Amino acid sequence: MYYEDENNLYHYSYRKGDSNVVEPVYNTRNYAEETPAPEPPKKKRLALKLVALALVCALLGGAVGAGAMSSVRTAANHRTTEIAVSERETAEVRTVAVTGTKQLTFAELYKANIDSVVSINTTVTTNIFNQTVENASAGSGFIITQDGYILTNYHVIDGASTVEVTLYGGETYDAAVIGGDEDYDIAVVKIEAEGLRAVTFGDSAKLSVGEDIAAIGNPLGELTFSMSEGIVSSVNRAINVDGTPFNMIQVSAAINPGNSGGPLFNTYGEVVGIVSAKYSSYANTAVEGLGFAIPINDVIAMVEDIMENGRVTNRPYFAMTASSVTANYAAQNGLPVSAGVYVNSVEEGGAASKAGIKAGDVIVKVGERAIGSMTDLNAAKKTYKAGDAATVTVNRGGEELELSITFDAMPEQTAPVEQPQQNQGNNYYYYGDGGYDPWSFFNEFFGNQFGGRYYGNSYHYSADDAA
Repeated sequence: MYYEDENNLYHYSYRKGDSNVVEPVYNTRNYAEETPAPEPPKKKRLALKLVALALVCALLGGAVGAGAMSSVRTAANHRTTEIAVSERETAEVRTVAVTGTKQLTFAELYKANIDSVVSINTTVTTNIFNQTVENASAGSGFIITQDGYILTNYHVIDGASTVEVTLYGGETYDAAVIGGDEDYDIAVVKIEAEGLRAVTFGDSAKLSVGEDIAAIGNPLGELTFSMSEGIVSSVNRAINVDGTPFNMIQVSAAINPGNSGGPLFNTYGEVVGIVSAKYSSYANTAVEGLGFAIPINDVIAMVEDIMENGRVTNRPYFAMTASSVTANYAAQNGLPVSAGVYVNSVEEGGAASKAGIKAGDVIVKVGERAIGSMTDLNAAKKTYKAGDAATVTVNRGGEELELSITFDAMPEQTAPVEQPQQNQGNNYYYYGDGGYDPWSFFNEFFGNQFGGRYYGNSYHYSADDAA
């Protein structure tokens, strides 16, 4: 399409190959010489200047009290115009001495707690084809005592040969790993320091959907001490991370690699969760805004246990072996229910035996939680500790019975038997282990057939034996 004008020197086409092209005609006439611009009378020009000056003065006078004015002379029209600039002073963000007493703005929350958040950098030494390789990774954590105990995720420090902690002020310390628990994804490290600012724990059971929350951490391991905010999207959300069931707080705040182990705050500046994972895809569909944190109430007793004993000694234990019931399994074995946990055997004198649970029973409920698989049973167990009592509902020959159990403590040497289970494409990623995984090449090249700590692989593991 052509724009035609007798005074226009150039013509443009937006359609390449147009057959109706009209060759441009270049007009070389000098209109400036033929028709000189008339000069306005000097008196009239002086009058215009006086009017313009009066208008500017009026504008400046009217702007008093609304803010400062910045004068700009534009080259296009040779006029003087004004831009309003606010004179409002920046509000002072006060440091809150004691969190948990009143609701805070996000700015106050950050200032009150940033000195309690730490950056964690680790190195993991691996041996690949007889070659020693050191891999670096980064995560987050937060100070829980004034003398240097720090809480983080287990997967942040898992297999680390060195752990380095950096405070907000820039001080760096070598940290000792006190202990942790992989099933609960918690770990405690310690630095040699005194007088540190520790966080205040809140009550994660009081969180409501729609409540404001904030996460502080080190996304990407480089954007250190960043805060992201959002809302509680769901509470008591059961998810499966790499074969391990978790009861999580679902949040809309941005969670990225390096945020793992960082604190999740409520609006009172209290820690209500440990940022742990992000849901990155569902059935090959990318998703956003699905972050997860471990409720702090679920792990406080275990954290104290780790600080005292180096491990969780009070994990609940049924003292039995069991497996998930599927519809096919139920049909083949004539079971009265098509979902639940089938009891294969019970240990004599153990918690299950004392409760009256027998081999052949199908557990369908623990407390008020329905049990459809071993994943459900393991998730239910995480809400109890050794010595706690609970009601267990079993189906025995078509009849439901309610039994009372007092959990034993899981023996230290007891380890579940791991069996591969096909993942359905729901990839939850642990965040905070940004280093290279030597298994990842084989997983990608050979179709994810290998194990290792390769998050997002096609196979996850589930424990269908010791409970």
